[in-house]
Amino acid sequence: MKKLLLALGVTFLTAGAASAQVEIGLKVSPSITNLRADSPRNGTGATGFKNEKSKVGFGGGVIIDYFFGQNYAFSSGLFLTGKGGTVSYLDPSTNTRYNQKIGVQYLEVPVSLKLFTNDISEGTKVYFQVGGTLAGAISARIDGEKFYQDPGNSNAETRASKHVIIPDVGLLGGAGVEYLLGQSTRLIAGLSYHHGIVNIDRYFDNTRKFNNVTLKNSEVALDLGIKF
Repeated sequence: MKKLLLALGVTFLTAGAASAQVEIGLKVSPSITNLRADSPRNGTGATGFKNEKSKVGFGGGVIIDYFFGQNYAFSSGLFLTGKGGTVSYLDPSTNTRYNQKIGVQYLEVPVSLKLFTNDISEGTKVYFQVGGTLAGAISARIDGEKFYQDPGNSNAETRASKHVIIPDVGLLGGAGVEYLLGQSTRLIAGLSYHHGIVNIDRYFDNTRKFNNVTLKNSEVALDLGIKF
């Protein structure tokens, strides 16, 4: 029995190695991003956070697709991407509503599964992508500046990067097409949605002591790339 299991295991690993294929490429992703903002709107100390405006972002990096079947691939990579948006809130200390434009640069690693159809026309496949993203903030700007003076806190100055936490985790879903160009080169065009599930706020909670402020990233991206 042990010899049989060992033989089956070796056969499985050999078949997997033989069928495995790694495709590496480059991708750029212009996007529209916003912050899903929320906080209490009524009662003592209510700040009424809300999303006011989206911003245009841009990302790019390296794609790695590891195929473990003809139409199935584990997809990852490393990307530099910009997220954020404009939010507004009511400052209880001045009873004034302020707008704040937040922009954050992230290094992001997708962890996802790509499912491919058979050719819908010669050399063309449709893919569907589902999974998640792990990211770390590397820089931030508030109203376009690296430092922010808070009008509701005696114009106290803080570094913009201290307004957000470093880690971000999100859900990823997308779809697109791949077109075979030549022997192995593939062109990629698709759309993806990135839904942040982590509250990235650090400033309003820790420094201003506002109650139950939530800021989460959302992004819709146009994915354009090439694999070799």
